[in-house]
Amino acid sequence: MSQLPVDCLNEIFQYLEKDKITLHSCLLVNRIWCQVSVRILWTSVWNYDTLITCLSKEILYKNRIITPTTTSKPLFNYMEFIKNLEIDDIIKNILKNYQSITPINLNYKKYIVAQEIYKLLDQISSLRELHIHSLTIRNIPNVTPTIYLRTGDCLKHLSKLSCRSDIYSQFFYQLSKICQNIQSLKIHFIGNIPNELTDLISAQKNLKYLDVSQIGCEDEGDDLAYMIPSLTKHSNTLIKLVLSNLNHVPLSFIAEFKNLQKIDLLLSNKNGFEDFKELQYYVNFPQLRVLKFSRKCPKIELLIKFLEVNGWNLNFLVVMIVII
Repeated sequence: MSQLPVDCLNEIFQYLEKDKITLHSCLLVNRIWCQVSVRILWTSVWNYDTLITCLSKEILYKNRIITPTTTSKPLFNYMEFIKNLEIDDIIKNILKNYQSITPINLNYKKYIVAQEIYKLLDQISSLRELHIHSLTIRNIPNVTPTIYLRTGDCLKHLSKLSCRSDIYSQFFYQLSKICQNIQSLKIHFIGNIPNELTDLISAQKNLKYLDVSQIGCEDEGDDLAYMIPSLTKHSNTLIKLVLSNLNHVPLSFIAEFKNLQKIDLLLSNKNGFEDFKELQYYVNFPQLRVLKFSRKCPKIELLIKFLEVNGWNLNFLVVMIVII
């Protein structure tokens, strides 16, 4: 087994991607096993102590985030292996020993760690998934995060993005110039929506999965309605749509997505289902396979009329019992 060629080892180890403990043990067999298994083990950040060796230890020492211990240089360029990066989890785990300090100091430490992680983005050409919600670091006076991106291979192959709309608009601008093949986009809309985010959505060429939620006061619906033209631009490619807590945004725009295979509506106000009443008369989703009402369901008579047109090919129908 230890003499198997690299291609065979790589194919075998792929099956262990979810079993991190077993995969980690493969590192210790010999050099070849180590070189093959480390690439799979580090598709996401596996060891935060090792990750720290890739950051600027001087800056982390200076800001009392880590203690000045002797650390060896990293054995590999781990950044080139990463395909899934969850920045919030990284910040949380690096700072896990600093939970008792005052909130202001903690926020500043979050800012420092975030800055160091952003510097690594330029090195991760293999990245496929990015989950980033901490670009807005609050309660820190006179600091503005800097996103270190260039127009090379950095994030060029990104296919899945999860973020908030209120992160710094320059980040969206840079992404719109680099990333045009995002297939899965999840956005939490908060406050005013920057034009750069609209440009990022419009720039995508093959968007298939869209998950949109609104966080905040109900008066912000007009801003979200402003996004609808950018969303409907992908009417031909979109096959999965998730809508959550959209206030004062008419559901009628989903009629544009004729190729939808899955619709999940997490709506909690009556306005959303008043629009559903209009949808039953003219919308047609011939490819629809899954329909979910994860919070509340429209009136039964409205749902029945909708299913008379769009329910013939359904495989799953999930309806909450709370009816409005």
